[in-house]
Amino acid sequence: MLSRFKSVTAFLPLVVFLLCVRIEASVHEYTGDKLLSKGNAFVVHGGSEGLYSSIPNLNESSPPDSFIRFEKIIFQRPGELSNFSSGSIHAIVFEVDDRETIGGSAYGGQRAVCCTADLAKLGVCTQGQIIHRPSTNNPGWPQVFGVSFDVDKVETILPPRSIQITKSGMYNLYFIHCDPNLKEVVVKGKTVWKNPTGYLPGRMAPLMNFYGFMSLGFVVLGIFWFSQYARYWREVLPLQNCVTIVITLGMFEMALWYFDYAEFNETGVRPTGITVWAVTFGTVKRTVSWLIILMVSMGYGVVRPTLGGLTSKVLMLGATFFVASEVLELVENVGAISDLSGKARLFFVLPVAILDAFFILWIFTSLSSTLNKLQARRMLAKLDIYRKFTNALAVAVVVSVGWICYELYFKSNDIYNEQWQNAWIIPAFWQVLSFSLLCVICALWAPSQNSMRYAYSDDASEEFDKEDTLTLIKPSLLTTKDVRSPSELRSAESGNGLSHGDPEEDKTE
Repeated sequence: MLSRFKSVTAFLPLVVFLLCVRIEASVHEYTGDKLLSKGNAFVVHGGSEGLYSSIPNLNESSPPDSFIRFEKIIFQRPGELSNFSSGSIHAIVFEVDDRETIGGSAYGGQRAVCCTADLAKLGVCTQGQIIHRPSTNNPGWPQVFGVSFDVDKVETILPPRSIQITKSGMYNLYFIHCDPNLKEVVVKGKTVWKNPTGYLPGRMAPLMNFYGFMSLGFVVLGIFWFSQYARYWREVLPLQNCVTIVITLGMFEMALWYFDYAEFNETGVRPTGITVWAVTFGTVKRTVSWLIILMVSMGYGVVRPTLGGLTSKVLMLGATFFVASEVLELVENVGAISDLSGKARLFFVLPVAILDAFFILWIFTSLSSTLNKLQARRMLAKLDIYRKFTNALAVAVVVSVGWICYELYFKSNDIYNEQWQNAWIIPAFWQVLSFSLLCVICALWAPSQNSMRYAYSDDASEEFDKEDTLTLIKPSLLTTKDVRSPSELRSAESGNGLSHGDPEEDKTE
């Protein structure tokens, strides 16, 4: 079963790579997207991205460095519905602060995008046209332009144009028409969105520098760990080998993410191969990290030589977590990128959240049992290191819960993504937290000349599984004649010529 899982997971990145050979992000492609009826309008969402304003340029003839460019936008309709000239199909670009300038309502009723008969009677718009008003905060916005179908024409082309961004904000693009006779219309073509520093969407742009610093952090941690590893390689424990694997995976993950964003920023096309491998390395790292923490909590390699019958359950939990996390990360990172997250994401988030909670519950249950046994046997050195480990985990869990509450608050109060410039902090925090916990583990279990004092010993005093086994044996009731006082036992032993030495003292490390 385990070998099958390994073969499937090894094949997964290749499958995804073949299916998604070329995925574009800041280049938004439209491949026959249908304008669907919403309210009294027909709408398709063309993209949403945070864009910074253009840097002032003394040379007015030079092209803007922050823009939205329309290239080869074609609207098509079926031939059987082409026997009439149509109303205009509009492209509307607006900054999120100007959203109230689009649409209106008569007498405080339901808001409509297209002008209704009641609104036309009030003289505020022309019936059948899109309602829009000039922005008071951003002159010249929203940008509205369009084309229409001639008689017997099945397609019409939107003239190419480039819109310069003069104010930083979250920009939205919609293709809309108000003609009820114009049905089954689809849009094809692409739009290119660019920031002053490159093609990365504004929400993602700070992450490139962040992953650069994280790569440097892993390099520093790696230098410390590998130097200790090489110095005391004879004293290395199995647990320390696992930590070495996690650090190596972290180095590759951070480097891949940095190159992924750098390539994306340079070309506007996301390198799918690098993205998939960055996701896979990250998922493997998180899975191995969870399993290491769980095994340490159970006392593996320190107070017990194996996990016994729990091995298959631990591996099954790890495999399930890997698959769920891999799917979630691929959905989030591979594909066309807009700065709006889809509702379908919740379907993939829930399994990972449940598995995370299960890991935490199992870890702290195991830690409690391990601490009790260490204290009962007075293994003070191991008890001390486990207490520090427990405290670090407890702090990490408390901080995680607090951050989740903040994240929920942040997203519930940012429905329109107006705080897009700070959104990068949310994914970055989880990377910093996991890196901090890894640093704590490296500090507690760094290879040293005393490493073996924390290793499992074959001594009878460390047979942790013995108590668990004995509790499964139901003790039988003693009859009255079998119960003897300590004085009777001593007299019986002396009468039989038996003597015992001092009882074995508890070990103190």
